[in-house]
Amino acid sequence: MIYPIVIVLREWASTALTGLVIVHTIFGMPILTLLFRNYFSSLPVELFKAARIDGAGFWQIYGRIMLPMSLPIFVVAMILQITGIWNDFLFGVVFTRPEYYPMTVQLNNIVNSVQGVKEYNVNMAATLLTGLVPLIVYFVSGRLFVRGIAAGAVKG
Repeated sequence: MIYPIVIVLREWASTALTGLVIVHTIFGMPILTLLFRNYFSSLPVELFKAARIDGAGFWQIYGRIMLPMSLPIFVVAMILQITGIWNDFLFGVVFTRPEYYPMTVQLNNIVNSVQGVKEYNVNMAATLLTGLVPLIVYFVSGRLFVRGIAAGAVKG
């Protein structure tokens, strides 16, 4: 049943990384759905009732109240997707061609090359470059990430 899907995604990904992004989107949806659901359920209901009394419809409530208040959870979703796709190894090997391999697969190829003497300085530089993108994403959006995770957490 799942074999034809793998063939289609593999053929699609043979020309670009879109297949890899699609796979991560499909597999990441249940987690992101739970995070968004918990975040939106933590918003005060009084805001929506007041907007209803003021005559706002569903889309106005969503666009003018919910969307501006949901920046932290969108940042959390963005961070989870970026780091998930960036740090991917298995799907990157399966769904892409060698010239489109993700950075983690390229790092593995550099570190595990058996020709000649191991050059630890090159391995360390490649490792630092591989970890640089997730670190930058975390540092730039760290405050919003913590707010989004804490707001979407289950309260006890």
